[in-house]
Amino acid sequence: MDRDASSRRTFLKGAVAGGAAAVTTTLPAAAAAQAAASRAPAATPATPGYVYLTPDEAAFIEAVVDHMVPADALTPKGTDLGLHVYIDRALASGWGKGERLYRQGPWKQGTGNQGYQLPLTPAELYRAAIPAANAACVKLYGRPFEKATAEQREAFLVAMQQGKVTLEGGPPVRTFFGMLYQNVMEGMFADPIYGGNRDKAGWKLVNFPGVIATNQQNIDKFRDRKMPTNPLGIADIS
Repeated sequence: MDRDASSRRTFLKGAVAGGAAAVTTTLPAAAAAQAAASRAPAATPATPGYVYLTPDEAAFIEAVVDHMVPADALTPKGTDLGLHVYIDRALASGWGKGERLYRQGPWKQGTGNQGYQLPLTPAELYRAAIPAANAACVKLYGRPFEKATAEQREAFLVAMQQGKVTLEGGPPVRTFFGMLYQNVMEGMFADPIYGGNRDKAGWKLVNFPGVIATNQQNIDKFRDRKMPTNPLGIADIS
């Protein structure tokens, strides 16, 4: 992780230039054309209550997303984009419950290229890791993560990323950080219907047109230029 906010922004734009399409839906051309005819943006709903995260867990996640995605001239901060909402909904979903994970074991130490190897569901991973991370932060700085200074948060997240923090009684720290970071990126660039990417700010950041079916044909036509359209989400064509 870079200490400079603008450098983080540059990374965000490059990291998802080709990946944003993976979290959207391909639509028939007729439906896209009909949606393009009436591009009134969908109303932004009020932030709902948490459905999985406890207050202490929510405070940790809110602090993380606001630090990883700080407010600047390009986008609002992470909580204003709904990244915490996206993570909460994901953890309460079938994905968070591990409905598609193989859960029979044996549970052995895996290598980096073998993917997720823990017996915990994603929701269980978060529940075990967050209090352990806060305890480690208290041990280092005398305060939990959400009360740490910006410099302390940065140093702590970098140490988690590098595996230099031990989550006592918790899961491997790099496994947790990897999932946490992935979920933050998903919340930044997934369709707004899932709670994040509020006002399609993530899509606007990387000039992604949304779910319109003609996106592939327009990649070369509008390369290095801004597309003359507002991004369309699932709610806009439903």
